[in-house]
Amino acid sequence: MDRDLLQSLAHLDQSGNAQMVDVTNKPQTVRRAIALCEISMKTTTLDAIQAGNLPKGDVLGTARLAGIMAAKQTANLIPMCHSLNLTSVDVRIKLDENIPGYQIEAEVKTKGETGVEMEALTAVTVAALTLYDMAKSLEKTMVISNTRLILKSGGKSGEFFAPRGEYCDL
Repeated sequence: MDRDLLQSLAHLDQSGNAQMVDVTNKPQTVRRAIALCEISMKTTTLDAIQAGNLPKGDVLGTARLAGIMAAKQTANLIPMCHSLNLTSVDVRIKLDENIPGYQIEAEVKTKGETGVEMEALTAVTVAALTLYDMAKSLEKTMVISNTRLILKSGGKSGEFFAPRGEYCDL
């Protein structure tokens, strides 16, 4: 592999082997990331969740808590992620009858040497999976989709905002 290309890929060493990026000399800055995903379902399933009529209990509250817990465990799930001291994790689940289903948004913050994009993406994904798990007795055809980063700030690479129209504000 081209040496210049290898040097530009921080997760590869000089031999092309995967490695964790060394952030020892990077300055600590406030880092923030927001991710979003959707879960679609039949209106009958959506109505049952909204009414609180599922045998497993509080679907949305449990999914929200699972997302928070997942963000805190990202380094245990994604091999090259650093273990981070998260300072804030907020998971919001919004009814969207147009899907029909829910939009799940996670905002994660830290003050550190590396970003929290993977933590935000993990949070929304696990929240959606938990929602699926708790409602699968009603419907197995629910679809988790459109998982994406919509905002990232802090660090050397600066800010990223998804173009307007590609996400919905919660």
